[in-house]
Amino acid sequence: MPKPLVKNIDFFVAAMSQTFVSALQLDPDGMYSQVGYGIIEKFSEDYVRVKRFDGTVSHYDRGITKFQHNRA
Repeated sequence: MPKPLVKNIDFFVAAMSQTFVSALQLDPDGMYSQVGYGIIEKFSEDYVRVKRFDGTVSHYDRGITKFQHNRA
């Protein structure tokens, strides 16, 4: 079951444990779709920086992006 990351402590734990997270945003149809996937490098109250498999990074606005990871 996907576990959403909402609080700063959720982002902190995911970053420290090097957990892969998905970044989801609403598409034009009103459905959430994955726009990114990787490890959280940095986060603030406004943005999250995610590093992908290929080493590139992306910044996502916490106001319009949902973050989640799957737990076994």
